[in-house]
Parts: sequence; C-alpha cells; structure tokens
Amino acid sequence: MSEFEASTGDRLFALLQQSLPTRALSALMYRVAEWRNPRFKSALIDWFMRRYRIDLSEAEFERPQSYDNFNAFFTRALKAGARPQPDDIKLLSSPVDGTLSQYGAIVEGALIQAKGRDYTAAELLADDDLAARFWDGSFCTIYLAPNNYHRVHMPCAGVLRRWSYIPGRLFSVNPSTARALPKLFARNERMVACFDTDFGPLALVMVGAMIVGGIETVWGGRITPPHRRQPEPLVYEPMQPLSLQRGDELGRFHLGSTVILLAPAAALQWLPQWTAGAGLRLGDALAAVSAPSSRA
Repeated sequence: MSEFEASTGDRLFALLQQSLPTRALSALMYRVAEWRNPRFKSALIDWFMRRYRIDLSEAEFERPQSYDNFNAFFTRALKAGARPQPDDIKLLSSPVDGTLSQYGAIVEGALIQAKGRDYTAAELLADDDLAARFWDGSFCTIYLAPNNYHRVHMPCAGVLRRWSYIPGRLFSVNPSTARALPKLFARNERMVACFDTDFGPLALVMVGAMIVGGIETVWGGRITPPHRRQPEPLVYEPMQPLSLQRGDELGRFHLGSTVILLAPAAALQWLPQWTAGAGLRLGDALAAVSAPSSRA
C-alpha cells in the first residue's frame, strides 16, 4: 500500500475521532496549557521537550523555566534573524515551519487533500464569490507537527481586506486523518484571512484541529476558544486596512494544525525543488510571483 493511501488503521482512527467530544477536549487542553503552577507547567514542558525532541537554541528564550505556562512555551518566539526571508521580493515564502502536505493547481475549483480525496475552495472558504477568485488558481497545504514553530507569518506583502471565523469540527489534521476523512479541512473549524497583494488576492486559512486549544491573530486577538457552534460564518472587515510585510507575524496556533494558501490563476509558479512531503522552514522560497491574474 502506498504511504499516500488510507490504511485500515487510518480509517479506524478517523472513526474514533467522530465519536469523541473534540470541542470539549480541545477547550480543556487550552485551559490545562494555561495553568501557571510551577511544578505542573515545568513537568509538562519537560515531558513535551523529551517526547518531541524540542531544540530551544533558536528560541528567544532558551531556558524552559522562562515560560509562564505551556501555551507560552508552545507559541514561543524565535530569535531575531532565525528565519530570514528570501532576498528576491518576487518570491512567495513559507508562512510557517512544517511539512508541505500538498500543493499545485486548483482544478475547476477543487484542491487535493490526499490521494483520491479532494474538496472545493468554496467549501473551504464557505464563500462562493470569494472562491471564484481562485478558480484555476493554485494552493499549498502545510502541516504543523507538534515539534514545529507555531507562529504564522506573511508569505508576501499584503493588505488585510476581510477575515472570517468558520465554525466546524475539530478532527486531527495529521497525515493519517487527511488520508482517511473526506473533506477534512473544509469540515474543521478555521480562520480565513483574505489579503490584497501585488499578484491579486491571497487567502490564508488557519485550520483548527483536535487538541488545538486556540487560534489567534495579530488583528483580532484570540478567536478560539470558545469553539462555537453557530451555523453561519462570522465575517469581519477591518475599520482601517491593515498592511503587513512579508515575514510579519499574523497569527499563532495553541498546539499544532495546518495552514492553507490559495492564489489566483497565473499568479504563482511553484519552485521545482519542492515535492509533497518535503520539510519547510519559515521563510523558505516557495514560488515565484507572476503578473496579476485577469480574474483577480
């Protein structure tokens, strides 16, 4: 069996998740990660560092004792200059550390989730008009594992025009679940930010997941928890346009998840060195920026 096909174990894990109270578990984990009891938070951080082989040499604070709680440790900042951006301003850079799960063309509105599974931009963005701007465009999906740096940065300069919170489930987004569970990223809770850029619109989606206790942005603060159940997305437009430069922080995950980028037709040319499954670091050059799409 190919590593890109769902195994029996993958399917059983997906089935188990559908029976779990994932919102309650995630909210509980967020509260646990906020505890400031010195013995508890130190024990949790020490265990996590051993389990996932965390190296703090690039972190702003290298001593585990410097963090007030587990969330502060998990969302730790990097030293200045630890993730330089490409010299060429016409390159789109990776917004996170992680694994390039999938990337390529948006074919007739559809994005690849895993082998034999796809979903539509309209389902992901919960907005048909917005999705139409990315028809025949391109996308990439980056998975953040527990050992990765968990702040999200701008892949290019842009102006925030709108953002939305889309309620949903909180399934795991690890590769096993992505192989087994249809339309995973379009079913999970998520935040969608839409930017105006030199090549047209750019959508950046922060996907929530099981045990991901929180998503926050630099413009809206904490978005989750609470993990809401209302039927419709909440859509916001900033009172004043917010300009961010490539490399600026735009948000962070409290525990790991996935980031998806969508660009319009003819806007990007993916660089040839990347393949699905490749490891990425924040600031790695992902694609060359082309002229603005006529659909933008």
